Amino acid sequence: MVDERYRRMSPEERVRIAASMYDTARAIVLSSLPPGLSRRERRLAFARRFYEGELPEAALIAYAEWTEPQDVPAVDTLLNAERERK
Repeated sequence: MVDERYRRMSPEERVRIAASMYDTARAIVLSSLPPGLSRRERRLAFARRFYEGELPEAALIAYAEWTEPQDVPAVDTLLNAERERK
C-alpha cells in the first residue's frame, strides 16, 4: 500500500518529502544539543550525530569549522524563502 503510493509520486514529490524528513531530523538533533555551545561545537555535534561512521572525522571537523561566505545566502535562508513562497 505505501510502496504503491511512493511509486505514483513524482520525483519532485519524493524530493520534497525527503527534504522535509531531513529538516525534521535536523531540528530534532539541534534541539537536543546542550545550550551554550559555540557555533563550531554545535556544528560538530550535529555532524557527528548525522554522519559519524559515514565520513572521516576530518570531514566532520571541516564542516564544523567552515564559515559561509558573506555574499552567499545561508542554506537555511534559502529554505525559509522557499517555504514562504508556498
